[in-house]
Amino acid sequence: MLRLKSLLILLLLATTLVNAQNNVQGWHLKDPQADGFNGISLEKTYRFLKGKKSTPVIVAVIDSGIDTTQEDLKSILWVNTKEIPGNGKDDDGNGYIDDVHGWNFLGNKNGNNLKRANNERTRVYYEFKDKFDGKEIDTTKLTPDEKWQFAAWLKAEAQMGVSADEKLQVQMLEAICKSIKRNDAVIRTEMNKEEYTSSDLESFVPETSKGKQAKMGYISCLKMLSLEEEPTNKELITELDEYVEGKKQNIANSIQKPEDVRAQVIGDDYYNINDKFYGNSDVMGPDPMHGTHVSGIIAADRNNNIGINGVADNVKIMVLRAVPDGDEYDKDIALAIKYAVDNGARVINMSFGKSFSPEKKWVDEAVQYAAAKDVLLVHAAGNESHNIDSVDNFPNPRMMVNNTLAANFLTVGASGDKNVGNGQIIADFSNYGKANVDVFAPGVKIYSTLPGEKGYGFLNGTSMAAPVVTGVAALIRSYYPALSAKQVKYAIDASAEKLTDSSLLQVPGEDRVALATDISITGGFLNANAALELAATLQPENTNKPVPNKKSKKKPTLVNSKSSKN
Repeated sequence: MLRLKSLLILLLLATTLVNAQNNVQGWHLKDPQADGFNGISLEKTYRFLKGKKSTPVIVAVIDSGIDTTQEDLKSILWVNTKEIPGNGKDDDGNGYIDDVHGWNFLGNKNGNNLKRANNERTRVYYEFKDKFDGKEIDTTKLTPDEKWQFAAWLKAEAQMGVSADEKLQVQMLEAICKSIKRNDAVIRTEMNKEEYTSSDLESFVPETSKGKQAKMGYISCLKMLSLEEEPTNKELITELDEYVEGKKQNIANSIQKPEDVRAQVIGDDYYNINDKFYGNSDVMGPDPMHGTHVSGIIAADRNNNIGINGVADNVKIMVLRAVPDGDEYDKDIALAIKYAVDNGARVINMSFGKSFSPEKKWVDEAVQYAAAKDVLLVHAAGNESHNIDSVDNFPNPRMMVNNTLAANFLTVGASGDKNVGNGQIIADFSNYGKANVDVFAPGVKIYSTLPGEKGYGFLNGTSMAAPVVTGVAALIRSYYPALSAKQVKYAIDASAEKLTDSSLLQVPGEDRVALATDISITGGFLNANAALELAATLQPENTNKPVPNKKSKKKPTLVNSKSSKN
């Protein structure tokens, strides 16, 4: 679910530029009644928690990597105190050398890192092509694993073709990118600066006709892309280059089998889940933007009076790099989950996803391992405007072996605000599902940390919504550490703010409206204060069900549609 996988969330091929809005930095933390934004009421939450004792909580972020030098993150990184930094030894004997802040499952012992990976559809198609293509398959004679593989291969085969519209889209984006580069060269010379934003350019008055034409051409391209964010010229060109290159590679992959880039860089025995001591300690990796942004949402330092405030105030972030540009590998995700559990994580944020999972059994085993160790998993629902009740989305809590649902797994869709972005209450890109999305949380125009010592900026996605929930889960586990992962999930789900029964919402990707209860399990929106108040009423459990405190009569409240939830 990295930005290159759904870049059109940010770069929509439209003809108008989104209207300028008021400063919405931190809107996701605000209170609907007090501030007029559909946020999570965090200030109210901390008033409720004032005077209560908190304990440190380790939160694992499985992502693209994190910039460990960022000013708002460096103080909240998890430190493996049993490991001596930089001595080249496995001091704690866990099989991973110098894993001071976590581990990079996308590298090798020589320090090389995998940056880009092919999509899983392509990998599945070519992996099983020789086994299934052109053959009469008697499914009654297949093992359960082979049936899963065959079904995945049939789906991949059906999707391998590239439509004329997709090819045209790539051509259009490539033309826009070339135009931006051409105009950018002129603008940098005229402005006498190498990096600038669209606001900088708007206020700049070129002295030459060539400069004026370049400014007009650059701005026209931005209008065609309809950016909600304001990237610098360098960021925009890098994003477009990578996205176009990825799309062109997908087109090429539909004709010819791509190289196995993972094998070239990492060199593990991929199909052996027990071959797990690969990778390196470079948790930043070549492109840590996504993971850096996610981590800031969860726990950016709330006490340093700089930058932003994360949701949780007593958290240490464990960095697990396992998500490249492109689709993640099941083996890396499974091992990252187990590493997190074995090293003390209480909550794991998973802002990634894909539509194929050939080795799902490995990920399922890791999810069950986390459940056995009482660790909560928070997963982003995805950015394709899909109903994931009917469209595959992995990882998910549905176990292959017994078809049961993991009780320690939360799936999060993205909500918006009438004053943010296009004003939709459910983000128009968010996946949804009455049976598979637990709750919606803010995921539109979320301001957080970015790479660089003082990097900050906006990003969109369910990738941003999930860490908002993760932050609240960490707060519960910090202030009420005796509660189980299932109880934390219960507190978040049961306290989700509801719209009145008559409130209809625009369904993402469709020309229809629906009740909130028709597009998520709870039909509600994350509210940190309500979740913490409900958690306070729960007693530690020894059963499989949350146990309300009999002394308390507090119940989750509903909000009227006349509030900011309409």
